Formats: sequence, C-alpha cells, structure tokens
Amino acid sequence: MHVLSVKGSTLIKVFPWVFLSSLKSSGGFAMKVLYHVALLLLFGGLNCQSNRNTKAGSKSPRKTGGQQGGEAASEDEAHPVTAGPGGRGASGNKASDDMKLNFLKNTQVTCNDGTAAGFYLKEFRGSKRWLIFLEGGWCCYNKETCDSRYKNFPRLMSSSEWPQTRKGTGILSAQPEENPHWWNANIVFVPYCSSDVWSGTAPPAKARQGKDTVEYTFMGSLIIREVIKDLTLKGIKQAKVIMLAGTSAGGTGVLLNIEKVSAQLEQLGAEAQVRGLVDSGWFLESKQQKAPECPDSVSCTPADAIKKGLRLWNGIIPEKCRQQYRKGEEWHCFFGPKLYSSLSSPLFVVQWLFDEEQLRLENIYLGGQSLSEQQWTYMQNLGKELKNSFKDVSAVFAPSCLAHTLITKSNWMDFQVKGTSLTRALQCWDKSLQESNRNSKTTIKGCPFNLIDSCQWPQCNPTCPALVDQATNQELTLLQVLASMGLDLQKLGLNLKQEGSHLTGMVSNGG
Repeated sequence: MHVLSVKGSTLIKVFPWVFLSSLKSSGGFAMKVLYHVALLLLFGGLNCQSNRNTKAGSKSPRKTGGQQGGEAASEDEAHPVTAGPGGRGASGNKASDDMKLNFLKNTQVTCNDGTAAGFYLKEFRGSKRWLIFLEGGWCCYNKETCDSRYKNFPRLMSSSEWPQTRKGTGILSAQPEENPHWWNANIVFVPYCSSDVWSGTAPPAKARQGKDTVEYTFMGSLIIREVIKDLTLKGIKQAKVIMLAGTSAGGTGVLLNIEKVSAQLEQLGAEAQVRGLVDSGWFLESKQQKAPECPDSVSCTPADAIKKGLRLWNGIIPEKCRQQYRKGEEWHCFFGPKLYSSLSSPLFVVQWLFDEEQLRLENIYLGGQSLSEQQWTYMQNLGKELKNSFKDVSAVFAPSCLAHTLITKSNWMDFQVKGTSLTRALQCWDKSLQESNRNSKTTIKGCPFNLIDSCQWPQCNPTCPALVDQATNQELTLLQVLASMGLDLQKLGLNLKQEGSHLTGMVSNGG
C-alpha cells in the first residue's frame, strides 16, 4: 500500500484519508479510537494555527480582552488600501497576522461546557471592510459523540485553553503577498466551540435526549449574534462591506446565518452590504444507507446526524427554507443546494469538485488498500453532480481536485480554474457587486467569477496539489495511485502511459 500526501503539506492535514484508511483497516480498540479522533480533526477547517507559546488565563474565562473603542472609518472605502513600503497601508498600519482574543460581554452565551465564548480580532484602523470567519469542525449530536468530542478535542467545546492570540493564513492573513484583496480589512476569527454547525440556541441547562442527559449547551447561532453586538464597539456599524466567511461546518454556518446577520446589522443602523463566502460547506446528501441508531460519526450519515442534532441543539434554520419543508424535514436546509435558492444575500461558493469529506460519506478513502469499480464510478460522477448543483449559483470557484477546505491555506493563491485564481475571482465578484450597487448594466469584461472546471477527472486541474508517495517522496499521477490500490485500469479502459497526456490536453482545451 502506498502512503500519500499532498506535496508541501503534512499527510493528515491536507491529504488525510490515506492516514484514516490505514487506521480504519488496523485492528484493535486503540486504533479504532485513533481513527475517530483523526476523523474529528478532518471534518472542519482547523487551518488557522494557534500560537502555542501563549495559554489562556483561566479555566472559565469571563473577561473581555482587547480595546473597547474603535475609530470610525475615515473614508468611503470601496477598494482595498494600497500597500506601501514595509508592508504598511495608506493609514500607516503595520502588517501583522496577530489576532487578539476577546471574550463575549454577554457571559450567558457560552461554549458547550459553559466557558466564555469569544472571538479574535485584528483591527485595521480606517478600513471600512470587515471579514468575519467561522471556524469548522463538524458537530456532535448525542451523548456518545459529544462526550468523545469533549475528551479528544476540548478546544472545539471549551475556551479554557484558547491562546491569547492567533495568526491568520490565507484569506485571514495580514500580508498583501498572501492575501492581496483582504489583507487590510478588519479580520475577525470566531472559534467553533458550540458543536452545532453554528445553528444552536439551546439554553445553558441540561438537554434531554431520550433516556440520556446531555450536559452541554449549544449556542452557535447566539454566539454569532453576540459577536456582532460586541463588534459595534469596534466600529463595524461604519462598515461598507462585511464578508461572513467559513470553511466546512463554518461554511454551512454562513449559509444558515447570513440573513440573520444582515438583518441584525440593519437593526443596529449599519448600512454595509453583507456578503457570504462558503468554503467546502456545500455538501450533497449522502446516498449511503447506514444504521439509523448511529452512535458515532462513522456509522451516521450527515442527514441522520443533523436530524438528531437539531432536536438537541434547538437549531435555528432560515425561515424561507423552513417553509419549503414539512415538519421533521427541516434538516434539508443544512445542505447548500437546498438552502441557496431561499437566500437573498450575495454568496460566493468555493468547493473542490472531489471533496474528500463528500467521498468519505460514501466510505471512499483514497489511498486505502482497495477501491472498487463502483467506488471509482461514484468518484467520477461526484464531480458531475456538484457541477449540476451549481447551475443557479452566480459566483463559484470549483477546481477538479481531491481536497477539503481552501481559503485559509497559505498557498490559496496558487490554485486556478481556467487561468483565474481564487483571489482574482473574489476581486472580480467584488467589482461586480459595486457596479450592481450603482445600477450599472454593463458587464466587466475579462473579470470572471463563475469558474467551474470542465475536465471530468479528479486531479485533472494542473494546479491541484500534487500527490506524493511518502515512502519514496516521488510525485504520483492519479492513475498510478489507482493502480497501486488494485484497480484494473485496462478493464476500465484506462491507459497508465497515454491517459496522462490525454488529460493534459483536456485541461489545456478549457479545463
């Protein structure tokens, strides 16, 4: 069996299912525990790395950090401030990736274990652009999954060990070389500690679920509300543009909360345009039938997990989407293709066409010991199904790669679709929204923001992260990987030598 990774990244972080499949196939209780632990890590955007040298001050922090005041923006900032010498902006800000921890003023809105929820903030004085980012990390939906999550990943359920600062990467970076369009915005990172896909409104009391008592609170939607309230002291009411972004479960959280955030800001007197950026949170409903009494995240489909979770979390769903389904079927609104049409806020969707999480839902772990012809066929069809789900989405960036999450990767500028990078596509989308606000009917030529790979294969986009055999440190093509997994390429009509050049031709002809 070959052990693979994406070139330039660790195995478990960027090309994780090879690692998971090896754990899954190993015997013994300890290996099974490791498998579930790794799975929790990989189901969300855990890409914003914390400062390991700094520890939170107390077990149950309740104070609010950071400055209390915020300067009002000095001008109507429709475009980013131009970087000057030494990485400074026009207002003299020194570029720094450090975001400082602030705990919520409303101490009744907490993480799962009752510790204070909060957010990290990097202010850019004079900027009227705000980026609010929701962290990912899947969810828990009954006593067993929540207890396991709290034991193995307490930082996803508690703030007791949050560091005082975090450093941003990708779209959270303050460096113009890494983040050319948003580096000079006020950047807010909201850690995920509610385990409810940012939908919960459960009060701080013991939640009943059948015969079990679940001693956790689920307040993800309320945390977002309180973050917005606290940011009014920092000047967000003077904003012109506010981007609500998130990866994985955080991306789904954007879809579920963007209308509420827009309405809240309007009630507070803000005149900002609220936009959404959904990274790897656009899931299709799984076709896999699994046991209805699923005790863990491996045996439970996302639909079953959401059904169970909604009752436990007292989850909130956008009203327009809820009205489309009868009682008990509201869980459909957690899936992008079902929810998108009911939303009115501008949204940009970023989605790998061969998302590793979506493949995991069908028990497909690339890099495992075997892969059936049926699974390979499903992999091919997945890209087509995701493309079809984007037919009514106006702004989308969808490369044909095997990966999960994108916008917080430090190399996020490297990936392209049809010769356009994601950062360029976001800038074009920004310009189009500015023009629409001016009631302009002219289109912006040569500035695309609806970008979907036309080639049909996983990894057929030449900017996809390279697959690397860790044993030899050699790059492998997808066909070499499939051959190593025992797939009969000749039976499928694939040629190991010729197919590579054929795929390259497809890409160069409009992939």
